Amino acid sequence: MSKNNYSPIWVSQNFLTSSKTIRRLINKTSINPRDHVIEIGPGKGHITAQLLQYCQKVSAIELDKVLCEKLRIKYEKSDNLKLYNMDFLKWNLPAEGTYKIFANIPFCHTTDIIRKLVYSLNPPTEAWLIIEKGAAKRLMGTPSENKLSLNLKPLFEMNVIYHFKGDDFHPKPKVDIVMLHIKRKIKSDITKLEWRSYQNFIDNAIRNKGNGLRHIFTKRQLLKAFSAAGLNDSTSGEILYIQWLCLFRCYSMFK
Repeated sequence: MSKNNYSPIWVSQNFLTSSKTIRRLINKTSINPRDHVIEIGPGKGHITAQLLQYCQKVSAIELDKVLCEKLRIKYEKSDNLKLYNMDFLKWNLPAEGTYKIFANIPFCHTTDIIRKLVYSLNPPTEAWLIIEKGAAKRLMGTPSENKLSLNLKPLFEMNVIYHFKGDDFHPKPKVDIVMLHIKRKIKSDITKLEWRSYQNFIDNAIRNKGNGLRHIFTKRQLLKAFSAAGLNDSTSGEILYIQWLCLFRCYSMFK
């Protein structure tokens, strides 16, 4: 079977089945009766059942035809649920209006799903994603910033708000699982006009563990930029996001 048409077996998804745990998770969110919430990969509908009690509208996107048909039958009387039998990566996010995401996503598609959400023309105001702890750390730039984290942070705030036990899932996962909260910033740290320049700067700067900075700045410029960012003349230590932002401001000023 092609990976482009991934099946439940291929994605090796681990399902939450405890309604008590799911309610505890939703109570940690800002989801309210006025919200439109999108669920990615509802599976057998354990999370769906709880979301339907908390919000005005739920859009659930399920690739598996058999599971989707069972969900249609199970929730045929739920007026606030809309089911889509398709690949979420090919599904069109709402072009207008606000919406939120709450989902236990297929771990093998974490990066693709994140990119689809955050680079949408109308991204979610907030998202709560159940993902591998390692993936969450990379997205948050922990312990060190990376290309993806530095491209997300101007637009979104991210933090882990729940650590799961292996027994919370069926089947029991072989890795640590967390719930990551992603919240869109009211005002981006980078303007639309600066965005391409910022991305190019990050692409070039992070090469060779930050030594790419020495090819972007002259020696004198680098000393000034490091001073402004609170760094010494060395890239051996970790550079924080706020310092990367300062380095970009210096880069823009020196151009």
